[in-house]
Amino acid sequence: MSYQAQQSEMVSFRGHKGDTGEAYYSRPSRAGKFPGVLVIHHLPGWDEWIMEVTRKFAHHGYAALAPHLYFRDGPGSPDDIGARVRAAGGVADEQVVGDAVGAVEFLRAQPDSNGKVGVIGFCSGGRHAYVIACSVPGLDALVDCWGGNVVVDDKKLLDAKKPVAPIDLTANITCPVLGIFGNDDQNPSRDHVNRTEEVLKKLGKTYEFHRYDGCGHAFFNTMRVAHRPEQAADGWNKVFAFLKKHIGG
Repeated sequence: MSYQAQQSEMVSFRGHKGDTGEAYYSRPSRAGKFPGVLVIHHLPGWDEWIMEVTRKFAHHGYAALAPHLYFRDGPGSPDDIGARVRAAGGVADEQVVGDAVGAVEFLRAQPDSNGKVGVIGFCSGGRHAYVIACSVPGLDALVDCWGGNVVVDDKKLLDAKKPVAPIDLTANITCPVLGIFGNDDQNPSRDHVNRTEEVLKKLGKTYEFHRYDGCGHAFFNTMRVAHRPEQAADGWNKVFAFLKKHIGG
């Protein structure tokens, strides 16, 4: 494949309760209609690697939007903002869902949209992507990359920001699901991944899970020592094959 010319820029989107936030938007610059991908960032924040991921989707023929889910907690570096968010117990699921609704509306409103939108998330963003797919009608695909705390054993971990374990919302998912996991990860553990798969299967959802030996958390992330190039390359191939099947591109 020849290099795909693309355009990347900062844009504004209307989020939860009408708040105006910022997002990183990348799409092919050639003429055509493109499927959209909503990129949900990890707890470290809206950082350089997430921008790289967004551009990667544009290279593969997608219009990708990575909303800054912590824009209300800035300004500051991604590390500083992420630390504040972590200390505050994360962001509320209701707020994330509201921001996702606005981000999806942004993608579908673009003149080069083909109308299809999938959501992908990493780490805490994988959990958020799962919640989004359970809560936002009309999504066309979900990719959960090692989202932790989808299964919650200790109900004391639930609170006003996270009132329901995502696994208990699974019946609401109407789109196909792809899960990517490392077998050495502790959150989600192998047991939690197994239990998530059991629920998806029991409820008759369309899904596929891929698990990688020798990988822990964040093994796609090129900026971390956890990066595993061979497994990550295979995982990305799985992601793009799944999206092409369900939303085009």
